[in-house]
Amino acid sequence: MKIMIVDDNAGMRELIRSVLWESELEFEECKDGKEAVEKYETFRPDWVLMDLSMEGMDGISAIEALKTIHPAAKIVIVTDYNDKPLRQLAEKHGVEAYVLKENLPEIRIILQGEV
Repeated sequence: MKIMIVDDNAGMRELIRSVLWESELEFEECKDGKEAVEKYETFRPDWVLMDLSMEGMDGISAIEALKTIHPAAKIVIVTDYNDKPLRQLAEKHGVEAYVLKENLPEIRIILQGEV
């Protein structure tokens, strides 16, 4: 399974990867939404784990771009913001889940059906 991790914090990308690591997983890391949109076509991830607040292209803008080009893209928001309007906006854009960074093991549960 291919997982794309999009977060401007290298330490957080490493932490997410370590929480999910299994030998059959392949990871691609991106530092912002623009890089994720550019790399999506070549990497073709099964899942995108997207932060919301990033320099350059933020997560919502990246989700809009990805869903326009690849409507079937499976995206999980991974953020610090437990904010009802952001959750509603994410849902509006068709994300599969919204996970707080303090609850990273939840990502495993979401992906469990495919790992």
